[in-house]
Amino acid sequence: MNSTGGLGLIIRALAFAADKHRDQRRKNKDASPYINHPVALADVLVNAAGITDSDVICSALLHDTIEDTDTTAAELEAAFGTVIQGIVLEVTDDTSLPKLQRKQRQIDRARHVSSNAKLVKLADKICNLRDMATAPPADWPLDRRQEYFDWAKTVVDRLRGVHPLLETLFDEAYRARPE
Repeated sequence: MNSTGGLGLIIRALAFAADKHRDQRRKNKDASPYINHPVALADVLVNAAGITDSDVICSALLHDTIEDTDTTAAELEAAFGTVIQGIVLEVTDDTSLPKLQRKQRQIDRARHVSSNAKLVKLADKICNLRDMATAPPADWPLDRRQEYFDWAKTVVDRLRGVHPLLETLFDEAYRARPE
């Protein structure tokens, strides 16, 4: 662990994310608890990729709080500092933009984010594809799921070079693309 807070900071980020996402559900047919998603990112980073930097793990746990809850950037900074806030901001979509513009912006920005943000984004795309393959949104037809896989690959292709094992895990998840 790095020296900025270690395990205690990670547990605090998990508790914060759990509270912020407490009433949210995933879009799959079982409407699973949303918190499962950021926990899955942390699991991929730590247990599959061997990443132990607490700033990265906390950012993974918090990655959707600004985008999907009432959390503000200032609130994240006060609770977790500027490093974690910065990583979260790098992976946060501007929800005021139309969906297609947000998706294009992810592609355009992917090469330019920090290495830590690339790790979080890679884990996010891995988990999203795994979920899309096994428990897709209930109302998404096959072509929309296929388009999501292809878009995610376009984003990840611009993140490559930061962590070969995560990239391999993404490629494995991509191979489960629905046909």
